[in-house]
Parts: sequence; C-alpha cells; structure tokens
Amino acid sequence: MRIGMVLDASFPPDPRVENEAVSLVQNGHDVFLFCLSYSKEQKNELINGINVKRYSSNKFEYKLSALAYTIPIYTFLMQQKVRKFIKETKVQVLHIHDIRVAEAVFKANKQTTLPIVLDLHDNLPEVMKLYPHLQKFPGKYLISPKKWKNKEEEFIFKADKVITVSPEFIKTLKTRLPSQKSKFVLVPNTIRTSFYKNFTIDKSILVKYKKHFVLLYLGDTHLRRGLQTAIAAIPKLRKEIPNIKLVIVGKNTTDSILKQEVKDLKIEKFVDFEGWKDVTLFQSYIKASDVCISPLHRNLQHDVAYANKIFQYMSFAKPLLVSNAIAQKKLVTKKHSGLVHNEKDSVDFSLKVIQLYKDKGLREKLGKNGEDFIKNEFSWEITSQKLLNFYNNLQV
Repeated sequence: MRIGMVLDASFPPDPRVENEAVSLVQNGHDVFLFCLSYSKEQKNELINGINVKRYSSNKFEYKLSALAYTIPIYTFLMQQKVRKFIKETKVQVLHIHDIRVAEAVFKANKQTTLPIVLDLHDNLPEVMKLYPHLQKFPGKYLISPKKWKNKEEEFIFKADKVITVSPEFIKTLKTRLPSQKSKFVLVPNTIRTSFYKNFTIDKSILVKYKKHFVLLYLGDTHLRRGLQTAIAAIPKLRKEIPNIKLVIVGKNTTDSILKQEVKDLKIEKFVDFEGWKDVTLFQSYIKASDVCISPLHRNLQHDVAYANKIFQYMSFAKPLLVSNAIAQKKLVTKKHSGLVHNEKDSVDFSLKVIQLYKDKGLREKLGKNGEDFIKNEFSWEITSQKLLNFYNNLQV
C-alpha cells in the first residue's frame, strides 16, 4: 500500500514518525512522508526506506501555524502543498501527524476522498494551555485551546481511524466521544531495540561522572517537566550525598529560570546543564547515571501520556524516580521499576532519592525489573504490531 504521512515540521528528527514509517516500510508498504523545509534546498531523499518529500516553508508560515484555528491562512497555504503531495505521490491513504495540519489535509483530500488516519501524538489542546506565549498578550487572546479541542473532536469524527499514545489517553477520548470508541488504536511511544543494542559509548562522559551519584534528566526542560522540584531538593541532598550531581541533558526557552534558581541556591557545582545533545550520546549519559528522573507536573496531558525518556532509562536497567502524574505512576508502580514522589514536592523527592542512594540492592532490583519490561513487553518492535495489523487489513 502507498501510505502518505503528513508532518508539518522538518524531518528528521521525529522519533515517533520515523518509527512508524520504518516499521510500515519493513512490513512491505511504500511510505511517502510530506514534511517542510526551512532552507533553500528542498532535497527529496530516501531515509531508512522512507520517501521523504520536502515542501518549502518559512518562519512567517511557522508562526501562522499557532493561529491555524484562529484565522485560516495557515490551513490555506498548507492545503495547497498537501494537494500537490497527493497528486505527485499517488498515495492510497493519508496519515496525519497531529491536529495542527489536520484541517488542511481534510480539505486537500476532498476531491481524492482517501481514507484518513489521525495520529494524536499528544493531548495538544491541553499542552497548549501551558505554553508561555499563551499566558500573555497577544497569544492569550488570539489562540484558544478550547477551539483547538473542538477541532480535535471534529477531526476524530471525520477520520477513519485514530491512533493514540497511551491507554489513559484512549480512556479520556472514549469518555469524551463514546460513539467513536471503535476508531481508536493504541500505538505507544516506545523505543527500538537498536537504542539499547546498537550504540557507541562516549567514555569521556563516563569518566566525567565516575565519582558522582548522578540524577539524570533527559529531554525537554520546560518548567512543566518539573526540574524545579529536583533543583530545590539539591541543598538537602548535598548534605546526605556529598557527591550528588543533577545532570540535565536538554533545553528549553525557560532554562534561564532554572539556571537562576541554581545560582540563587548556590548549588552550581551540584548541577550540570549539558544543553541539548545528539541522541547518540543519550546511552552514555544513562550509563553514567545512578537514578533517572521524570518529575512531571500533573496536568491533563501528563496524566495520560508517557515521556519516552522513561523507556530509554529502563532499557539500561536504571531505577526511576517519577512524579505521581497518573500514566507514569501507574506504569512504574505496576512494573516495580522505580519510586514515585508527589509532584512539585522537593521534600518527598529528596526522601526518595536518599532511599535509593542508601539501598543499592533496591536500585538494582528496580532497574532489572524495568529492563525486563522493555525487552520482553514494551519495545517498539512489539508495540507497533497493532499499527501493522491495522494497515495490513485496511481496505482501499
């Protein structure tokens, strides 16, 4: 089958899009990926079997995407590109990656009437409520998460199938839209076995942290990810664990707030801001760590979605310390792969870190449980079967 995936962003990187596309290619399908290029070179290329088709875009168009459901300019511009993509590739089904570009795809498909799969990467209307630019003028008045939520429901009704990322998200959608419950397919964000089998270690990272008790955080560092909780815990932890080191690998525009808090607490030598690193270094940072953290704040998005980092941590048999955001709390508790702290509670966070520090046997046991879970139940090669089964049985 000729599958047309639509992503209104540059590619690579996008692990979820790549994982899905590669699996479909390996299963005998032809995958054509619509994506955007922000450079003058719009080179089409074959990446891991994916036919990547790039269409020109620019910063102005990118900014308009935030207003996709306020004013129709972005949708109009994108639907012209998507219509061209459909004509050029002669795809038999359209697979939309998230709702921002969804209306453009539905409009572009009016003449071809191809089956449409809607892939919800996140509970986007809820995530939007946390964006800094929506907390102040003019975004607060121009962009309505409620309108995006209504659009999300409209697209679910229009789509032939809807892919979601966690059981908790499916449960939420079924409660909101009970008449659509037969459409939902669970395809969680998990990691490929190659992440923990085929990698190269950067020995300099292991040497750098050899003498430290390392708390590791990987990924987006936006304030809603909870790193302020970990930072606030360090003054207490340094007294109990003199060689403690909080290592933060990732970045966000809110990093200046985190760095100022570290400075105000005078704990600079106990916290390393490594910035964003190439994913090929993630394994080395995980290997160098003792406890891996995901201190998410609780909200309607975090309660229903897993952060991919926790699976990366587990695959290397590292014990987890996660907040009580529902989805990750339920998973970590059920699989006995880590401890859970109350969100935004630095005292509780500290107590759990100290418990893990003092009990190496517990760390090893929790880490082994997580490793077994990933290797036996939750690698991408296992969890992607529902995606493959759906496409293998799709009638076009």
